Amino acid sequence: MFKRKLTALDYHTSDNFDVNDDDQYRNLVIWLEDQKIRHYKIEDRQKLRDTKSSDWVKGYKTYLKDLACPVQTEKRAEQLQWLLSFAVRLEYADNVDKYKNQTSEKIAKSESHTPKVVSTNPLDNLDFDSADFKKGVNTLAQLLSVTRHPDHLITLRAVSKVVCRRLSAEALENPDSVIVKGKPFPFQDADLGFDMGDYVLNQAAKILRLLYIHDLRDLQTRINECIVAVQGITANPKTDTKLGKVGF
Repeated sequence: MFKRKLTALDYHTSDNFDVNDDDQYRNLVIWLEDQKIRHYKIEDRQKLRDTKSSDWVKGYKTYLKDLACPVQTEKRAEQLQWLLSFAVRLEYADNVDKYKNQTSEKIAKSESHTPKVVSTNPLDNLDFDSADFKKGVNTLAQLLSVTRHPDHLITLRAVSKVVCRRLSAEALENPDSVIVKGKPFPFQDADLGFDMGDYVLNQAAKILRLLYIHDLRDLQTRINECIVAVQGITANPKTDTKLGKVGF
């Protein structure tokens, strides 16, 4: 999990580094301080340099505190992850021009050698901004009586909802489950509760309010279903009478 960052920092044992090995871990910490971070003066690094000392952990904790390490846990892997990221950031800041050039060259080289993956999904080859695609979406919306939006992708999203809800296999087998019944609600005559100063805005606000109430009703229905499902489990516990004892 540290290999890429260790390789980027030119660490000599990036391939077989073991974070759980005390010697390897301590040697890496002092190497990072000596070569990349350089927060302490050379003479102040002795506590970290003495990797065999029993006081090394104490000096290491002080070192993290001096670096303002935000990692609050005692997990070694998380602390090292932050140290490596900090060292990479410092290394890049010291050699911005060098790494910018290397990055662009590597990207160009990798792109030239990266095999092209041919997708078998026909949707991946569609141009969603082409005139033919927009025409097809608008024609489909007209067939399904969906109001067209200036953004054809929003129109496509509305068409998708209609198809999923009204033209699914379940809906076609049981049309009564999706056909809206009852008398239409006269939202034009409903009391909005406030006046926006414009008739058209008031009508739009009424529709938005009804949609919001519909969403709340749907949410409440789902909550009730969850409560019933939980009660079905907790209100009817199964008892194993074989475990019971009679007498003393």
